[in-house]
Amino acid sequence: MSKFKTVYTCKNCGYTSYQWVGQCPECSEWNTFVEDVIASKESKTSGQIRYSAEPVKLSSVMTSPTKRITSGIGEFDRVLGGGFVPGQVVLLAGEPGIGKSTIITEISKSLKDINILYVCGEESVEQVKIRAERMGYEADNLLMLSETNAESIVSNIEKNKDVGLVIVDSIQTLYSDELLGTAGSLVQVRGCTQMLTNAAKSSGIPLVLIGHVTKEGVVAGPKVLEHLVDTILYLEGDSQHLFRVLRTTKNRFGPVSEVGIFEMTEKGIREVLNPSELFLKQRMLNAAGSCVTVVMEGYRPLLFEIQALTVKTSFGYPRRTASGFSNTRLQVLIAILERRAGVSLSNYDVYLSIAGGFKVNEYAADLAVCLAIASSVKDKPIKEGTAAFGECGLSGEIRQVPHQERRTREAGKLGYPNVISSDHTSNIIDAMNKAL
Repeated sequence: MSKFKTVYTCKNCGYTSYQWVGQCPECSEWNTFVEDVIASKESKTSGQIRYSAEPVKLSSVMTSPTKRITSGIGEFDRVLGGGFVPGQVVLLAGEPGIGKSTIITEISKSLKDINILYVCGEESVEQVKIRAERMGYEADNLLMLSETNAESIVSNIEKNKDVGLVIVDSIQTLYSDELLGTAGSLVQVRGCTQMLTNAAKSSGIPLVLIGHVTKEGVVAGPKVLEHLVDTILYLEGDSQHLFRVLRTTKNRFGPVSEVGIFEMTEKGIREVLNPSELFLKQRMLNAAGSCVTVVMEGYRPLLFEIQALTVKTSFGYPRRTASGFSNTRLQVLIAILERRAGVSLSNYDVYLSIAGGFKVNEYAADLAVCLAIASSVKDKPIKEGTAAFGECGLSGEIRQVPHQERRTREAGKLGYPNVISSDHTSNIIDAMNKAL
């Protein structure tokens, strides 16, 4: 194996240096150098003529159906596109403590007929055993490897031919003797990931890497490894709430638009088969400031409750606070309500929340936010069985959003037949008259 050495590359212009400098000599930008690694030995073919492969017509390439390995958890398979593909490298990322190790243990519990190599770099074998017992998992198919050296892990993958899945928890704890830097550094994370990826591809064994998301998203985060892995999964949620959302941002073997919903319990994590019904189960009827909206998570329509509270401001400048929704977008919608709908909010503090601790980033929730605020300031509940979705323009018009028919069907299926959207109204004043 070739030895490696560290270089520093300017993110702005690509200039390389063998030591870190504050200002790039080429483009004069400050603090743009990042640590990188290159092979220190020259290629044996240097100076020789190399012959490339001949191009072939894509129409003549023969393909075979991909044989997938189901994880045993429907929501996880939905996000993967049907299950694991042989040799697939999956990066499962999320904040510390969000439940990454728990969901991986749940998958191991479901795959009882497959031997799984579990590399525990963060936890001890005893800690993993305690979690498995709490989840009611005997772990007869789990081969534990307490190791942080990448070369040793690769050797174990190559030796254990009967292993059907490899789990590394977590990637930022690994190191390689061939690389510079300490475990968790940019060079070590990228280099170790490349070694494990090559081992997974050559052996045809699916590999799951667990990685933490840092505030910068650089060191030990998925941004460093995006181009090295096949699939990137994010486990999102709020530690104060029970629900977790698993979504994908990259998938070479399936769609990138599916999401999986999970619920944390005392005995582990379980999939939620009907999330919309669960999210609205505790909703109060005939409560002012509450409006149901339909949000698309990929191709999956989900119903959320948007809650708004308006109170007389005690200061000269009213407060606008949002939880699970963009505070900047909230300011724009309040301005639209005041200017286009005649709803005076200059003397009111406005508090907005997405019930359940979820985050909604889609503009389709604009109309529901406006209706919830109007309902709160007028102290008048929205009509029963009403759901609203649509983007609000600066002129007060209601704009069309994707998958309107699918959203309408989902709302009607869950008991919200009175749908307010761009198909039923053209401006925000008409929408308020229909809802209140």
